[in-house]
Amino acid sequence: MEKRMIFAWAMIFCLAVAPVYGQYYSKTIKAGPRVEKMTRLRFFFHDIPVGKDPTTFLIAQANITQKFFSPSPYGSLYSMDDPLTLGPNRTSKMVGNAQGLYLALSKDPTKFSAVFYADFAFTTGKFKGSSFSLFSRYPLTDFVPGPNIIREMAIVGGTGAFRMAKGFALFRASSSSAKTGDASLEVDVTLYHY
Repeated sequence: MEKRMIFAWAMIFCLAVAPVYGQYYSKTIKAGPRVEKMTRLRFFFHDIPVGKDPTTFLIAQANITQKFFSPSPYGSLYSMDDPLTLGPNRTSKMVGNAQGLYLALSKDPTKFSAVFYADFAFTTGKFKGSSFSLFSRYPLTDFVPGPNIIREMAIVGGTGAFRMAKGFALFRASSSSAKTGDASLEVDVTLYHY
């Protein structure tokens, strides 16, 4: 009986001491003042799903949506490694690439909508080695380019010069094709970062 009491007290002691040494965090300290910067960028994004040198690949598709003709059937998941250029042509000077995923959401085969995640990384110039991350819904749109149609998407983070970035990106189609799904978009970005 005495051994059981000693064992019980030892267990209580061990359980009481464990939370003190098992904490997952360190001491919280007040951060010093930070100066927020704003950077604006303008470049072109080229999404090419077909042809000799595609930049986007279908990686999954629901069986039920295969019967509908559409460049991006409902429920299709794509991976992308799209070039970023200074000019509207794919042959313009390349400044980086956008790598990520998007999931087609529109049931209407004449429209396009998607949930979009991409990391826009710069490989040349002042921001070489820096990137920002975009995670947003690309709003419903026709596959027809329109200089006055602007789509806004959210920026949720960044690395390098854009560490802790937040902001938005405005996409405007400079050219697109409903037949192939190819699209070139002008991108105006406003980043707030430290």
